[in-house]
Amino acid sequence: QVQLVESGGGLVQAGGSLRLSCAASGRSLSEWSMAWFRRAPGKEREFVASHSWSTNKYYADSVKGRFTISRDKGKNTMYLQMDSLKPEDTANYVCVARDGIPKYDFESYDRWGQGTQVTVSS
Repeated sequence: QVQLVESGGGLVQAGGSLRLSCAASGRSLSEWSMAWFRRAPGKEREFVASHSWSTNKYYADSVKGRFTISRDKGKNTMYLQMDSLKPEDTANYVCVARDGIPKYDFESYDRWGQGTQVTVSS
């Protein structure tokens, strides 16, 4: 019954910033791990970042140092602050969640949103 809804995507120039949000409804996700995946045109879906139910955070090498994942357990919302955006960051970003430790494979997650588009122009 848990639903995830992403927001915050848009069009920005290279070097700009965006903050994505993933709001959960129907059940508290305070004990769940959450993550962001993305899929660019013509490419496979790839892991971006994850946040455990506690404080552990993980990032793909391609975004490390530029993206920051966080969550507000009181609001059942996860965020992805994206700075120094590059054209190669252009993709549809999807929020996912699972009852357990974070995973790098999309199929391990139990719930997912519909995605939000991020487009970075050069």
